[in-house]
Amino acid sequence: MNKIPKTIKLYNGVEIPRIGLGVWKIDNSKVDQVISWAIETGYRHIDTACAYRNENGVGLGIRQSNLNRQDIFVTTKLAIQDFFKPEKAFSQSLDKLKTGYIDLYLLHWPFLNWKNAWKSLENIYKNGQAKAIGVSNFSIKQLEELKKIGGIKPMVNQVELSPFLFREKLIDYCQSENIVVEAYSPLTRGKRIDDQTLTEIAKGSRKTVAQIMIRWGLQHNLVVLPKSETKSHIQSNFDVFDFEIDKKDMQKLDLLNENFSALIPGWSRKD
Repeated sequence: MNKIPKTIKLYNGVEIPRIGLGVWKIDNSKVDQVISWAIETGYRHIDTACAYRNENGVGLGIRQSNLNRQDIFVTTKLAIQDFFKPEKAFSQSLDKLKTGYIDLYLLHWPFLNWKNAWKSLENIYKNGQAKAIGVSNFSIKQLEELKKIGGIKPMVNQVELSPFLFREKLIDYCQSENIVVEAYSPLTRGKRIDDQTLTEIAKGSRKTVAQIMIRWGLQHNLVVLPKSETKSHIQSNFDVFDFEIDKKDMQKLDLLNENFSALIPGWSRKD
């Protein structure tokens, strides 16, 4: 079995854990408990955003863990409405999280004024307030536009990915540019969990369907961000380092691609 490391190195040398807990739509009042379960399980990467409105709870959960700050990787994101005031928004996120610094700060979407907002992220990075910066939901075209601006290249591009949304060209492009790709909604938010091919592969591997989907992402050299509020699911989603999907089954999983987005019904991403 080819053993997959539990971290991957960004081009600036920062190491990022290969599996992170996504906390989208987890209420601020209970996200600290969810993070506690995750950290007990072995997660060392938490992915939140200003738009999730749970940064306070995320910070509380991290502090309650008694982990050393350098042992937990924290990602948050600049919300669209703050693209004209990135430095202020960053400070507000940091104040809510109370983590001293951010490990990875992302532009959440490539919307109005994103190019100027990126310049502000570069300053935040240069000042040492964020250990790494990147983007989210960027296409190849938008990444090329960003390259033309000059300055610092994104270290990460976080996009929706699953066997049903296998954006192979985008993955290949990012990896050729030394940009790490993170996969959110890797479990299709449960919308394809009963697929027959997945079920058969899971049964043959003696793993859950969710574990197969996460492992698929790892074997494509992605950072994978499964989200769950259930303790047992949080635990099983992390138990994916002790097996390997063989080449034949990986090909079957790749062929499940239908450009299906669990985020926006009817939305198709083909890049």
